[in-house]
Amino acid sequence: MSTINWFPGHMHKARKEIAEVMPHVDVVIEVIDARIPFSSENPLVPSLRGETPLIKLLNKADLADPAITALWIEKMEQEAGVKALPVSQQRPDQIRNLLTVCTSLVSERQRDVRPARAMIMGIPNVGKSTIINTLAGRVIAKTGNEAGVTKAQQKIKLENGILLTDTPGFLWPKLSPPSCGYRLAITGAIKDTVFDYADIALYAAEYLLKAYPDALKKRYGLDELPESDVELLDAIGVKRGCTRKGGGVEIQKVSSILINELRAGLLGPISWETPEMTQLEVATAKAEDEKKRIEKEESDRIRRLKTKKNRR
Repeated sequence: MSTINWFPGHMHKARKEIAEVMPHVDVVIEVIDARIPFSSENPLVPSLRGETPLIKLLNKADLADPAITALWIEKMEQEAGVKALPVSQQRPDQIRNLLTVCTSLVSERQRDVRPARAMIMGIPNVGKSTIINTLAGRVIAKTGNEAGVTKAQQKIKLENGILLTDTPGFLWPKLSPPSCGYRLAITGAIKDTVFDYADIALYAAEYLLKAYPDALKKRYGLDELPESDVELLDAIGVKRGCTRKGGGVEIQKVSSILINELRAGLLGPISWETPEMTQLEVATAKAEDEKKRIEKEESDRIRRLKTKKNRR
């Protein structure tokens, strides 16, 4: 599995701007993808927000497995000052309820002095702009089904007096563990030009075979599921007429079909990670990093000894 990296220059600027504005913010709203709550959250947020109340808005909850979403909400709300809310863009009332929650997290004393100040942030293509437009009751933020639509900060005054600061969607420099990059690509947070469709489709196929076999059978009319990711893509390709003259399946074509149907929710509600799963991934990644660090230190030590010996 290769690592997907994507960190455009404008995102460095966005991170710096957020750090400058944060001291003047009463509530932070972080929009994350309910299908990938861990991969779509920004690990810099805890250090950026300090003790400022944080609302984790699990958007696109209608596309996620509700049982797994409930596990994520329980985990997130164990952290001090964090409120987690599942919302769907198909349910504007859920999104508008965010205004009441924001107000409740700001002390009455603060509200008497000045309007509450909120900051909204999130990775590209997580639906942040649509949420802003719903809260404002008018089109303010540009929307689009691609990564990186919002490019600069803007301030929006909402009907209840809340002053909302919108920030550019940005990812963090290192997508770790590497599987995070694949899940971000599957859900559309990374531009399609950055990765190979077949690569992420194979990752998706392997996961779906283990976690959602019935969804695969139902969507693609498969009586029996193959054992491997490659065989699954072949089976879907045959069903969808993605075969080449002379035999064989057009892997790029069937990969594109699978990824786009997953993004549209056509296989039903699917979550790509659980709290237990990501906890194990992080532990494994840390162990691997520590192993590499020790190996490098040993390699450097041997090199220094050789250099010292050659100088004699």
